[in-house]
Amino acid sequence: MKPLLRAVLILDALLLLAFGLLFLLTPWTSLYNALLLVQTQPALVGQGFGVALIGLAWLAFHASIDGALTSTVAKVVGHVNWLTGVLMLVWLLGLHTPALTGFGQIVAVLTGVVLLVIGLGGVRLSGAVRRREKERVAEAAAAGRAEKQAAKDAAKDAANRREPDRVTAGFPVYRAEPAVAPVVEPVVPVVPVTRPVEPVSSTGTFRPAVDEAALTPSERAARADTAIARDEARNAAADAAGAPRPPFHG
Repeated sequence: MKPLLRAVLILDALLLLAFGLLFLLTPWTSLYNALLLVQTQPALVGQGFGVALIGLAWLAFHASIDGALTSTVAKVVGHVNWLTGVLMLVWLLGLHTPALTGFGQIVAVLTGVVLLVIGLGGVRLSGAVRRREKERVAEAAAAGRAEKQAAKDAAKDAANRREPDRVTAGFPVYRAEPAVAPVVEPVVPVVPVTRPVEPVSSTGTFRPAVDEAALTPSERAARADTAIARDEARNAAADAAGAPRPPFHG
């Protein structure tokens, strides 16, 4: 959009320069007669107007190069062009003043139409370019604010994560530690194993019942030897006391 506006400014500068030179040559009567134009009276007014147009042409050309002046100068030059075109059409078509020949009047009307179109186009383009520039400035400002806010948030997070190592009002700064819940282990109840008790033996002693299937061969042999030794001791005691001997358990 902006390159198109610069092209319009260059076209405006060329048109303004041409009209400025034409008005600057107002005293040249033969030139005006050859172009079938009405000479400005007095000539001083025409030359002053020509100098003003040449200055405006230089400003338009400079604005086409300098981007900071493009939209503003294009808006001003556009308004000047379309207002000039309207005045030319009003005087030439409405009031028929000045009185020109057929060819001269056609050239003047076409010139007014061209100035009107180029002026309105320049004004519209300058408005569009200005709106885009404002949007870009607003977006850049919003992006800058977002970056500043992000930097502040990052600095705040870093400060919160950092361990405080300064002392405030003479007292150290402590950081609260999270409470640790005690670990409770389940208690497994111990069930005592009860074994049946053997009936009272002949000697009046209790012997616990033992599961023979759970004993090893060595334990079984030891129990057998113990039983044999116990029977022999009991028989010996019975012999010494003169009591009858119990039957042999082999």
